[in-house]
Amino acid sequence: MDDATLDALRRAIEAAPEDIHLRLHLGRMLLEAGRRDDAISEAAAALHRAPGDRDARRLMADAMTDTTATPPPSPPDAARGTGPAAPAKTPTRDHEPGFDWKAAESEVEDLAGPMFVEDAEDGVAAFDVERSTLTLKDVGGMQSVKDRLTAAFLAPLRNPELRALYGKSLRGGLLMYGPPGCGKTFIARALAGELGAKFISVGISDILDPYIGVSERNVHELFSLARREAPVVVFLDEIDALGQRRSMTRNSGRNTVNQILTELDGVDAANEGVFVLAATNQPWDVDPALRRPGRFDRTILVLPPDQAAREAIFRYHLASRPVEGIDLAALARASDGLSGADIAYVCEVAAEHALTDSALSGVTRLISMIDVTAALKEVTPSISSWLDSARNVVLFGDGDGTYAELKTYLKMVKRL
Repeated sequence: MDDATLDALRRAIEAAPEDIHLRLHLGRMLLEAGRRDDAISEAAAALHRAPGDRDARRLMADAMTDTTATPPPSPPDAARGTGPAAPAKTPTRDHEPGFDWKAAESEVEDLAGPMFVEDAEDGVAAFDVERSTLTLKDVGGMQSVKDRLTAAFLAPLRNPELRALYGKSLRGGLLMYGPPGCGKTFIARALAGELGAKFISVGISDILDPYIGVSERNVHELFSLARREAPVVVFLDEIDALGQRRSMTRNSGRNTVNQILTELDGVDAANEGVFVLAATNQPWDVDPALRRPGRFDRTILVLPPDQAAREAIFRYHLASRPVEGIDLAALARASDGLSGADIAYVCEVAAEHALTDSALSGVTRLISMIDVTAALKEVTPSISSWLDSARNVVLFGDGDGTYAELKTYLKMVKRL
């Protein structure tokens, strides 16, 4: 294989570093050319981006076991015929010439999983560490939420001198609450991207376990991973289930809450660079101890998307579909009260209308405003039941003014 072809492939990979197939193709060519160490490097890079990719693992295995390398020259005596020829020495792990095994092992030691795993009841939950490409610029509208996030996290983080001057601490977490389907997870990912931090999203199934002690161990493993990966945003979804009021739970549930409290109360140095966000639809079910200072002491109400956000959501969900003549501003005005999830469903229903019509008529057509407007009439707001529950809490369970912001919103939408 000529060097020009290899150089061309490398330039293509530099232009598209996430193209695993292109990288594996280069690795195969290098291996066939006898450049095993270069092939291993490409396989390691592919596994770093896609640890579970079978082709990448196969390339790594083939490169590590390849025996096509040229053997070392025979001893001088055998070459001159002055003595019996020594048997050819098979390259070994420690004696293979021209290959640094220690360097190769350091590249792949974290990429392959263990050969054997324990029983499920003895294992721990696995958490995915992601790199978020979103920022707050990708969040349409919701300026009040962005302002609160800036005050709570971004401004203190970006101005360490002012933070020190005013004695502003980065300790504590942020609790986002509001009706379902309004973008709390999306906002958390955007905040991670804004911070340039890694992102770990955690749900109920990642933590809760029927076996005694496993849920607490999962919580500990989560925070241990977060401290190793810092800076990182840990997003605890449905915190009302993970951190439910201990008066409403049995012993196992209480122990899980206690473990979360223990991890949040870790010394400052231990939790440095670990930003904890949580989301819930029912903040009134969260254990009060989790809301104390130094824990989830800052709260943001994430309401149904405003007009600018609704326009951005329509654009996002229609951009990949064949559409024509779509008036996004008109759709945003007509969809007041819908959640982000509702709007996504409206776009799905509109696509179904166009697809069904095309199938019946035999003529393929684009999705038009008629389809989307008809879909809007079919979809009702999904947050009505949540608003009813919130109304009861505000009326009968808000003696300390915790939900004053929610009360203002309910009055605005004439629910109070």
